[in-house]
Amino acid sequence: MSAAEPLVSVTDLHVTFPGPVHAVRGVSLTIAPGECVAIVGESGSGKSVTARSLVGLAGDTATVRHAGLTVAGRDTTGYTDRDWRRLRGRLAGLVLQDALVSLDPLNTVGREIGEALRTHRVGTAAERPARIGALLESVTVPADRAGSYPHELSGGLRQRALIASAIAADPPLLIADEPTTALDVTVQAQLLRLLARRRAEGRALLLVSHDLAVVAGIADRVVVMRDGRVVEQGPTERVLTAPEHEYTRLLLAAVPDAASRGRRLSSPGREPLPPRPEPGEEVLSASGVHRRFGARHAVDDVSFSLRRGETLGIVGESGSGKTTLARIALGLLEPSAGRVRLGGEDWSGIPERRRRPRRRRLQVVSQDPLSSFDPRYTVEEIVAEPLLERGRARRDRVVELLERVGLGAQHLRRRPRALSGGQRQRVAIARAVGPRPDVLVCDEPVSALDVSIQAQVLDLLAELQAADGTALLFISHDLGVVHHLADRVLVMKDGRVVEEGSVNAVFSAPSHEYTRQLLAALPSLDLSGAGARGHA
Repeated sequence: MSAAEPLVSVTDLHVTFPGPVHAVRGVSLTIAPGECVAIVGESGSGKSVTARSLVGLAGDTATVRHAGLTVAGRDTTGYTDRDWRRLRGRLAGLVLQDALVSLDPLNTVGREIGEALRTHRVGTAAERPARIGALLESVTVPADRAGSYPHELSGGLRQRALIASAIAADPPLLIADEPTTALDVTVQAQLLRLLARRRAEGRALLLVSHDLAVVAGIADRVVVMRDGRVVEQGPTERVLTAPEHEYTRLLLAAVPDAASRGRRLSSPGREPLPPRPEPGEEVLSASGVHRRFGARHAVDDVSFSLRRGETLGIVGESGSGKTTLARIALGLLEPSAGRVRLGGEDWSGIPERRRRPRRRRLQVVSQDPLSSFDPRYTVEEIVAEPLLERGRARRDRVVELLERVGLGAQHLRRRPRALSGGQRQRVAIARAVGPRPDVLVCDEPVSALDVSIQAQVLDLLAELQAADGTALLFISHDLGVVHHLADRVLVMKDGRVVEEGSVNAVFSAPSHEYTRQLLAALPSLDLSGAGARGHA
């Protein structure tokens, strides 16, 4: 292929599945050498199916039609499975969101990369160990981790090892499908630098993402998809600063940040949320809490207080101790030292029989509600489970709760797996607020949701808090979400609180170097500077 030719070109792509489900409807796009094109949109928009169709991975049940599809100058019309396998790896690498699923759990990461080298006949057998080490180091994974199995690596290390495997044959195109979702902000920043470096070296990148701030930092062009169609596309700066389509404006308005505080994220106009009551009496506190696992301090001398109607954000990377602290607050783990009080009375260090009658005052909304639901239960049974009402009053209360979270009686008989991710999270919130708790512990409740669904859930939590005066203990690795929602924030590192204060004070003038590092790594929609684009 000549330098002037696009690396990938597809015209009028359609993908259908049995049902029939028309997942992709007439998509056309090109990717030039050295260019980053981002496809954005919600779950079900067709963005992942589009990306996978470009390398023959739409799925066994998919019917793919197009007016033309070329990769690196090769016409793929009539390609067999064997032809696609030859293309993948050599001409196009693929990185998916969940590296733990993508990597073979029975293989060390070194063997996984070595297999890619053998498949595409890169180097001799004697040269491969050195190549494997060099590939790992190129993605900032120590070469001595080649002998590690995927489960022995952190999420960030697994994702980087997967990138090393995908680029083993140095393909001119890398397709990255939600590669940074649910990763800590600093690990996310490292991965984006790796991707930007390959782009700067002349390789092309197709990035599939629902995170517009990530896209703003690395993409040259943006393709916005909805319901299988392209609704808008163009240069990144134009699309993200002067969007032409209402749906693009809706996605941009849904991104939480300091400017969105007190306003609805789920409408383009960002109308004001209901005013929140002034914080009241203390409802939950921790004093000098420690928790050890063997010799390791998971939580080390942490203290906090939470008042009625207040939101306390807890931020930090994986392993910082924030989830362990949440489990201690919920009474699911006992502190090794220190004390937790609920409503002014001891909550830790007491028998469970004394805790049980008070558990209604403390409820939880987790990242993955599906794992916390009994799959045999209907929505009605899930929401009714913690209620005291009986008979007709119980059913009426369930319907009232579902309506409060934007669902309704039509969902009563459905089971969790028949619901979307956003609907499941709404059911989880309905169940949590049913007992009228003093405190909601929210552990990464929106990290796995699309930006627009995330916006609806955050608006819902703010509305419920304004109406009921419920206190929120909100745990997240997303600093933008915390800045939007929280009144005060604790920053945790290695089990300790390194900084705390009002969210505006901590985020606008951080005093600790670690907080400054977290904020510096946070991707931004601000396109006034170069961002990550072009930087290695």
